[in-house]
Amino acid sequence: MARMLVDIKIIILLFYRKMTNPEHDKELEAEIKTELAHIDVYRDTPIRLLGYANEVGEAFRSMVHVNVVRFSYLVAFGYVCADTFDKSQKAYNLEWKNNEERRKQVIITMGDTLCWQSFASVIIPGFTINRLCALTAAILKKTTSLPSPILKTTTTLVGLSAIPFIVKPIDAFVELSMDQSLRKLYKNKFLEKESSEHLKEL
Repeated sequence: MARMLVDIKIIILLFYRKMTNPEHDKELEAEIKTELAHIDVYRDTPIRLLGYANEVGEAFRSMVHVNVVRFSYLVAFGYVCADTFDKSQKAYNLEWKNNEERRKQVIITMGDTLCWQSFASVIIPGFTINRLCALTAAILKKTTSLPSPILKTTTTLVGLSAIPFIVKPIDAFVELSMDQSLRKLYKNKFLEKESSEHLKEL
């Protein structure tokens, strides 16, 4: 949630500076490059959608070979592993008091990332899309007389079309929920340092 607010603040600030000081393009370019360096490629870019690959695969289960569905799970699992590795590596590369502290924080970061991904990429999206499709199917059955194949296809398309719109809200909800619950049980110093360094540059 904090990350989202920071991004909004930066966008507004850069736009304002661009409008009021067009001659400072080089300074603005440097600020933009600094901000880009803090973008989480696995959560702030379209790569994030790879975490929903299994939902897409499940949506087409009745229309494609089972291996396609299995591959979608492989893609989603690969995405989760890549994000976990990325966060763990960044945590490892930070300066720590000693190797014991480094090892502890890497483990915490791994667990935190896996937990976040479990809820943000698997549990909540799966439930949300499932319920949306069920509701769509129920409404169509009551209000139309569409043939079963068309009804199934329409329901699937509705579920798929919702994905781009639910990603950010779900991510923000999971982030806030973890901040207010699980993360109070342990200190993820990697996240604290990342946020601290980012805010210093604003």
